[in-house]
This record gives sequence, C-alpha cells and structure tokens, in this order.
Amino acid sequence: MLPTLRPDLNQHLYLRDPQATDLGRRLLAESVRLLDDIGFEAFTFKKLAAAMGSTEASLYRYFENKHRLLTYLVSWHWAWLRFRVRVALHNVADPQQRLRLALAAVCEASVDDPATPDFDEAALYRVVVAEASKAYLTKEVDADNRAGLFQEYKQLVAELVALVQAVNARYAHPHALVSTLLESARKQHFFAQHLPSLSDGADQVPAFLTQLAFAALA
Repeated sequence: MLPTLRPDLNQHLYLRDPQATDLGRRLLAESVRLLDDIGFEAFTFKKLAAAMGSTEASLYRYFENKHRLLTYLVSWHWAWLRFRVRVALHNVADPQQRLRLALAAVCEASVDDPATPDFDEAALYRVVVAEASKAYLTKEVDADNRAGLFQEYKQLVAELVALVQAVNARYAHPHALVSTLLESARKQHFFAQHLPSLSDGADQVPAFLTQLAFAALA
C-alpha cells in the first residue's frame, strides 16, 4: 500500500488547514461527495453543513467561500496526480517510457487510491473533470494567480514538461503541449460521458493522448 498522502497546499487557499482537524477532513470528504452529486452551481455551505450535521459558521472557519473550497479540492487533485506520476516513474530510465507511463497515470486518475483515505478519489476526479475550469475561469484569475492558488497545477505541468524535453529537447512548445494534454484528458472523459459524439470513448483517451504527444515530438 502507498503511504498516506497529505499535500502541503498554498495557505491562501484556506483560512484554517482542513487537513489538520477531524472536522476539516470531514468537510473535504463530504464536499467532494456533495459536489459530485449536485454540482458546483447548486452547492452551498448551508447544504454542506446540513449533510455533515454541522453549522455553516464552523465551515466558514476553514474556507471564505465555495470557490476557494473548489480551488483547494482541485489543487489537492493535482498534488495527488503529481505524486502518482512520480510513483509510476520510479526506477524507469528510458525517456520515452517515462513519458508513456506519466500519460497513463494521468488517464488513470479516475481510480480510487488507498493513499487518500480522506477522499473518494474517483468522486474527486469526477468533480475535477466537471468543475476544475471554474477554479480559474473567473475575473479574479490574475489576483488568484499572484497569490499562488494554481501552484499545484503549475508544478505538475513543469514536471511533465521536463519529461517532454527529455524525449525531444528541441521541441518548441512543451508547455502548450503538456497543458493541452492535461486539458484534453479531462475534456475527453467529460465528452465520452455526456457528449459522446465529441469523443471516441473514454477507453480511447490514453491512446489518443499518447499518439498526440509522440506525433508532436517526432
């Protein structure tokens, strides 16, 4: 079994570290379940408090609003995925194989993980697929970026860029390629489930991403 993962996320994401208390951990787990069930637009702290048998005031001690909570959960996912990629690449030296394994790890993000006992990782992935873009498609994105709210996503991209450059150091667009691959993985899973005419099926996403990456790097 993998060691328990407890990522150290940017302190601007929360008012009080939810991973540090039983109530905070319950808040995270139940918010994933509720967001997966009803979506971000219908989600409120009042509904979350009712589901937890707690009070709204106690939840606002951890997060100032639901957007910060969503950004925290999405950031947690990216930190977990970076951890999973590192595990997949352990003791693998060949650059092309390392990139293939990293892309496979990205595509396997929908699987529940014993290293995340406080989360239903499969439910969290569904939340990320459906809602992650709402964390940064806001008028406050520049201020949020300056506050470091997207650092986990940037760190994941940076590590995947290094894998791309190890395969082809002369490739001119490694950051655009990696961010496109990550966004495509999410969107193709969403399309496969909800808009199937825009996808060739969820089972084809790994092959699609691998072909896209290596065609670009050839």
